[in-house]
Amino acid sequence: MHAVPASIALSRGQFAVSTSFHIIWPVLTIGLSILLVVLEGLWLKTGNADYYRHARFWAKLFLLNFGIGVATGLPLEFEFGTNWAPFSQAAGDFFGNMLGFEGAMAFMLEAGFLGIMLFGWRRVAPAIHFFATCMVALGGSLSAFWIMVANSWMQAPAGGHFVDGHFLVTSYAAAIFNSNTPWGVSHMWVAALETSLFVIGGLSAWYILRNRYSAFFLKSLKLVLVLAFIVTPLQIYLGDGSGRWVFEHQPAKGAALEGHWETNPEGQAAAWSVIAWPDKAAQRNDWSVEVPGALSLLATRSPSGQVIGLKKFAPEDQPPLLPLLYYAFRVMVMIGFWFFLLMLWSAWYWWRGKLDADTVGHHRKLLWAWVVSIPLGYVAVECGWTVREVGRQPWVIYNVMRTGAGASALPPASVATTTVLFVVIYALLMVAFLYFAARIIRRGPDLDMPAPARRGGSLLDTRTVREAGDHPAKEAL
Repeated sequence: MHAVPASIALSRGQFAVSTSFHIIWPVLTIGLSILLVVLEGLWLKTGNADYYRHARFWAKLFLLNFGIGVATGLPLEFEFGTNWAPFSQAAGDFFGNMLGFEGAMAFMLEAGFLGIMLFGWRRVAPAIHFFATCMVALGGSLSAFWIMVANSWMQAPAGGHFVDGHFLVTSYAAAIFNSNTPWGVSHMWVAALETSLFVIGGLSAWYILRNRYSAFFLKSLKLVLVLAFIVTPLQIYLGDGSGRWVFEHQPAKGAALEGHWETNPEGQAAAWSVIAWPDKAAQRNDWSVEVPGALSLLATRSPSGQVIGLKKFAPEDQPPLLPLLYYAFRVMVMIGFWFFLLMLWSAWYWWRGKLDADTVGHHRKLLWAWVVSIPLGYVAVECGWTVREVGRQPWVIYNVMRTGAGASALPPASVATTTVLFVVIYALLMVAFLYFAARIIRRGPDLDMPAPARRGGSLLDTRTVREAGDHPAKEAL
């Protein structure tokens, strides 16, 4: 096993810091944008002004997340050119185009309609405003799509071949829709929805616990619960499918995730380690608690399916940081099942009539379970990204280009200095976010906010029209 040069290790660390911090914001942006479409659609359909007020309230958190997401995403684009120039030169004909699509097709769509969504409630017709909200949501989801396409191609390169160190695209369709894209895109997109649902549900539960706007936030909690009934089992299914893809196409990563060292003979089931401590230097687990035969069933759907062990690969071809991979994977899975159980618990209370405005505040254990779940989606996303990226190592393009070959030859001191600066800036941004988010949450929704007219393209506030009498233009907003 060879030591990783300091400049490469620092560049990897810097990118890990930048990515781990940036990913927090688009996760909630994507999920909140979908929720805003649902809320505005419900308002237009039912005329219930509470849905309008929910949309206005949650849009404030959306805007805050969007702004910080943009600020933290820009450095990542530059790092490909500074810290990873050889990789960018080799893969730029495809990878660079995917990032360009994300900027031109997705980000510009989202940003272009953002002003109408936030400030156009009484300036454009309701149908136009709803269209703008849908375009913002579409832009956020398209952004996730193109980013995950680029990353999925790094996991499973397809659609071309390398000539003299440069990737030549022969089929964009094959490259974009490589074998990992369906699982990578869907798993990440649904993770954004799931995280957002439990953030919104947790904040709604917090208001109810404090007896503030209880009836108002009971609506959002119930809406979240309805959507979670679809999303939580779907995410478990997608996670299972993604895991089986890993065992089929990236067996070294799969073995690392499960602390599986020895390839089981054909016809003999592989044991699954529930908990263990993998030791790469010793090429074994220091200790392990196992369930006989279970890994074959989990990884191959066969009671005696063969699962390739880590020892099948040379140590330099095995992923690094095995304990980190092993436990990040388990934390992610446990959070996914916790969300599913919390959804079932809440649905049971609702079915028994315990989630009404008069009694919901009495169920403090359930409400606190929602509150403590607010950060768990973020933890699961960070763990999932760790599994995806660290597990791909030592390859920057799987089985094609090693990470060391894709890194720029930079002075370690320069990389370390810029990393420290990034950490300081990100810390300041986090403090700013917490401050402004706390102000939004502390202030709460405006329950007296009148809803605009839903029909006829009126630019007037309904209450203003009533007050203006025969001269509504005098009070136009």
